[in-house]
Amino acid sequence: MELSKLNNVGKSELEPPLVTSANGVDSARRSEEEQERVWKQKIHQKLMKVLDLSLLGTLGREEAERQLQDIGQRLMSEESIPLSLTARQRILRQIQDDILGFGPLEPLLADKSISDILVNGYNCIYVERNGKLERENVTFLSDTHLLNTIDRIVSSVGRRIDESSPMVDARLKDGSRVNAIIPPLAVDGPLLSIRRFSIGRLSMESLIERGTLTSPIANLLEGIVRGRLNVLISGGTGSGKTTLLNVLSGFVPHNERIVTIEDSAELQLQQPHVARLETRPPNIENKGEVTQRDLVRNSLRMRPDRIIVGEVRGTEALDMLQAMNTGHDGSMTTLHANAPRDALTRIENMVSMTGTTMPTKAVRSQIASAIEVVLQVERQEDGTRRLVSVQEINGMEGDVITMSEIFTFRRLGRDEQGRVMGSYRATGIVPRFQEHLQQRGIALPLSLYDPDFEG
Repeated sequence: MELSKLNNVGKSELEPPLVTSANGVDSARRSEEEQERVWKQKIHQKLMKVLDLSLLGTLGREEAERQLQDIGQRLMSEESIPLSLTARQRILRQIQDDILGFGPLEPLLADKSISDILVNGYNCIYVERNGKLERENVTFLSDTHLLNTIDRIVSSVGRRIDESSPMVDARLKDGSRVNAIIPPLAVDGPLLSIRRFSIGRLSMESLIERGTLTSPIANLLEGIVRGRLNVLISGGTGSGKTTLLNVLSGFVPHNERIVTIEDSAELQLQQPHVARLETRPPNIENKGEVTQRDLVRNSLRMRPDRIIVGEVRGTEALDMLQAMNTGHDGSMTTLHANAPRDALTRIENMVSMTGTTMPTKAVRSQIASAIEVVLQVERQEDGTRRLVSVQEINGMEGDVITMSEIFTFRRLGRDEQGRVMGSYRATGIVPRFQEHLQQRGIALPLSLYDPDFEG
């Protein structure tokens, strides 16, 4: 099955425009980069004329790439293109990425060292490597080119983006999180943000190697998950909440049924018995929306052993608390907050968004009885993501939720390379859940909580 509809291509149709400057120097003396851009645009346009696009969807990726390569090389060979073989191959690769993939984003998506891709308009792309932002020397051709790429991403997961719905959350096949916002909301052109997730799932050992936590804390967290304590992971944007949630979920026994609820499916659970649920935005008639609260309520009818909510951010907080309080112990979720105490305040505010008339003390009592452990993560200025606090919720004293810190990360400053220096220390407090874990056959030594411990 051949993509090409024509056997011969006229030379005149490929001839790039001759551009002369004020002193009569033509385009042959332009930089190679500028010549590449001109030839890429011309060949791309001609290629689109001779391709039978209706057949693209019927071919596998490798076969489509092979035929595009053959047709592109034929188009180039019929012209005396003043470019090196390397430049020609680069042009063909870029054209393939535009037609079959996500254009200029393809090499960035293939780079495993990149954790975030931030597109601020068609000619400005930043990436995050090792926690640091840096500008990339790649661009889209125009706003239209960028918009087409955004549309290709969101339509692949059944979402849409246009002037009537100018914001969208989506995901790539590898689970990477995508957010796009276009004019009129984006003043200077379309904006695209991609949060990368590693294809290979991170393990607790890899987090220890990266300095996110220490072995004793890892042993404690394993006991917390196996002991079916309800866990809230709190932190700022990009602090590693979802990554830690993925790692902790690896300690859930494989004989338990897990229901995951997310706005955009990102969790990479390895257990065999996982039911994954994802929200749905309203359609063009503003109907058919399915919220996280709807899914949390529905999950209670699905006989879950544990419920994992990717991120609590609205009215579903009340249903999540009720699920934790009605036999679904061992559930986990994440939340945006700068401190463990702030996280509890945010949940209280989310519950009030439901319009319930519960007294403040009753809401706090629900929170204190539902959530047992709060893990605070932080992305520090050197790019390192760390678990900076492990706290247990003890209960209520009057109208106040009481908490005890079990482990903390103590900063000591920064070294000459700008890296954050510090150590993990136990506070000396033995958590109340220590006895609960022992009753479940999970033996953690009391020396784990020794205040002289240093990680």
